[in-house]
Amino acid sequence: MSAGAATFDGAEAWRPAVNPWIIAVTVTLATFMEVLDTSIANVALPHIAGSLSAGQDESTWVLTSYLVSNAIVLPLSGWLSSIIGRKNFYMGCVALFTFSSFLCGLAPNLTILIICRVLQGAGGGGLQPSEQAILADTFPPAKRGMAFAVYGIAVVTAPAIGPTLGGWITDNFTWRWIFFINIPVGIISLLLTSRLIQDPPYFKRRKLSETTIDYIGLGFVALGLGALQIVLDKGQRDDWFESHFIVILSLIAAASLIFVVFWEWRNKDPIIDLHLFRDRTFAVSNLLMFMLGFALLGSTLLLPLFTQTLLGYTAEKAGLALMPGGFTIMLLLPLVGFLLSRYSPRWLLLFGLVVLSGSLFHMARFDLLIDFRTAAVARVFQAVGMAFLFVPINTAAYAYLPRDKNNAASGLMNLARNMGGSVGISLVTTRLDRRTQVHLNDLSHNLSAANPAFRSMLQGATQAMQAHGASAAFATRQAYALIEATVQRQATMLAYLDDFRLLGIAILAMVPLVFLMKKGRPGGIAVH
Repeated sequence: MSAGAATFDGAEAWRPAVNPWIIAVTVTLATFMEVLDTSIANVALPHIAGSLSAGQDESTWVLTSYLVSNAIVLPLSGWLSSIIGRKNFYMGCVALFTFSSFLCGLAPNLTILIICRVLQGAGGGGLQPSEQAILADTFPPAKRGMAFAVYGIAVVTAPAIGPTLGGWITDNFTWRWIFFINIPVGIISLLLTSRLIQDPPYFKRRKLSETTIDYIGLGFVALGLGALQIVLDKGQRDDWFESHFIVILSLIAAASLIFVVFWEWRNKDPIIDLHLFRDRTFAVSNLLMFMLGFALLGSTLLLPLFTQTLLGYTAEKAGLALMPGGFTIMLLLPLVGFLLSRYSPRWLLLFGLVVLSGSLFHMARFDLLIDFRTAAVARVFQAVGMAFLFVPINTAAYAYLPRDKNNAASGLMNLARNMGGSVGISLVTTRLDRRTQVHLNDLSHNLSAANPAFRSMLQGATQAMQAHGASAAFATRQAYALIEATVQRQATMLAYLDDFRLLGIAILAMVPLVFLMKKGRPGGIAVH
């Protein structure tokens, strides 16, 4: 019998004093607020830069600073919870996130805003792992699917509506309100948490006086993850390894994280419990969660960019194209939670991976003539796959772990998803730029006087310009410019299709890994 199964079957099974669904809604409230904040500021950057007299490149640190501190805190959340108590840690994170949001809204200059965003990211980094651990302890294994469905609604839909909501707030009010809206939500979350949530009896806090703090591990975790996040966020903008700054940070990140693996594995009281990866189901779940973040955030970036730059959509209309997918996830996640009580998580994962991969291959067949409905339906198709992945992955991850490891496990799972999202965004933006240049070179080979089609197009465009009153010489120059713009648009279109195809292949490659997971009974209960 596995340790996890022994714990679940034991007589010490604990139930909270209040309805567990009230607890689920309470903790999801703050998590939705935090996940929303990772994307809501994106569209407001030009307004922030103009308001604070900062350059566009400088203003991107508003995003980077948040992501860096968020990534550092995620894997440390389990260790911090064990020292100060999970409820205290969770409430501290909500309080820090709320107060720093207030300070962000008042920031008089860019430097203060970045400092406040670091604090906001640190507070936000502990919310998702704490919520997952609370849900895993509050609900028995057979009902965790439905509980994680509620959590999934917050985590999967918030990044999709963030840019649209941020654009609407910025256009109708001021960018400062994208931070101020967190304040009432944070206050309500604190009040509900203090009254409703409690640590389970088997959650043992460690006395700080009896705890040996692994300062070396803590320092290298912060250094490695912080450097890696900056590389992923700034790499494309600085042309990757053509930049000495990126090269140095890459070396620091690689060396620090390799050292962390060896150091934490041998440490008797580690900051990050890497021994959890001995369980192959947990290890595979982390990899699948990484790829889910990779596909979710990579495609969430590509679709609005594609519709705005090539189809001429406004930011609001591009956001509306994503919205049906968000509603689809909200509708399907409870169904997936119900199905988990009937079927093994492995079958739902297989279905989700195949559908998600199929949706991405479908997007790889887009053209420049697609209408709004086609783009929205493609997102709905993709949302079906994501809904059938998020809940089963989380449910399977905890099936074979002891309950006292839930905090450490949730920190690693959320880190996997966040880093997957960062890698996905970085990869698709870099590949989009590089593949555009490749296709541009390929298409340009056809633009020669020896090509009859090119001569015919040039002649037709020139005559059209002359018909509108342009001189012969000016009409020829305009015709060349028109053809150049057409070729550039086609090259960019082909690059988008390459990105969608790459995401589809990456997700399809995950299918064999599902069979490496241990078999589980319906509800994600361990088989022994």
